[in-house]
Amino acid sequence: MAIKVIVELRARPGRRDELQSLLENMIAAQGSNQHGFLGSTRYEVLDDADLLVEIADWESAEARMAHMQEAVATGAYKPLLELLAAPFRVTAIRRPPGANARRSPQGSSTATLGASVPIGGRSLP
Repeated sequence: MAIKVIVELRARPGRRDELQSLLENMIAAQGSNQHGFLGSTRYEVLDDADLLVEIADWESAEARMAHMQEAVATGAYKPLLELLAAPFRVTAIRRPPGANARRSPQGSSTATLGASVPIGGRSLP
């Protein structure tokens, strides 16, 4: 089942643009090679100059987990981690089983929140 992963990345003070650029370059170079990765979008947080949010689409939680295990084993995210001021936070979400894309009266769709995990130290989710 497809999932979305919301990652909050706090850059070292004044280095959000550098963090965003590095992340964009990493995805451009490796994104299409990641099995199960469907794409992602990065967002700046309006009231926090050092916070960047990425929303990524994955074919399944298993595909994402396999990618993360490989990334940890190879150190693929080490340059990214060096730009972070704090551990990043990851929230995985999915639609409830059997739910279709119904819209609420306010126009937002319903989803089930997955685990919201603050990552200790500088380890990966």
